[in-house]
Amino acid sequence: MDFNQMDDIEKIEFLLRKICFDIKQKGRTILGDYKITPPQFNALQILANHDNLTISELSNKLYLAPSTITDLVDRMENNGLVERVRTKEDRRTVRIHVLDKGYEIINKVIEERCRYIDTLLEETSEEDKKIFIKYLEYFYNDIST
Repeated sequence: MDFNQMDDIEKIEFLLRKICFDIKQKGRTILGDYKITPPQFNALQILANHDNLTISELSNKLYLAPSTITDLVDRMENNGLVERVRTKEDRRTVRIHVLDKGYEIINKVIEERCRYIDTLLEETSEEDKKIFIKYLEYFYNDIST
């Protein structure tokens, strides 16, 4: 279907999908500089936002099998991004804790992605950026509730 023949909702969906895809692709390029895979970065971000999850909890958040998450966490632990910590309440429970190196990578990657988005919005006025943020917040708040 031709873009001009789409209705407004189809155009919004199409544009959001293309923008997300482009930013995701740029993010993958950036991740290569830090020797971390996209699934590891996704896991790292979730762990940073929900500190000390178990393998099972992380598995549910990423919609991946626990065995896949175990392998992912093994590699992240070997790279010094996370550590497994047994809880004092129940020694059988192991939680995953993000280490400083993991937080550093998250911050550096997000900084680079922000610089990329900033270059894309170079020609955009401050007023238009604020309007754009306003509408993105509407979407985000509706999705988050």
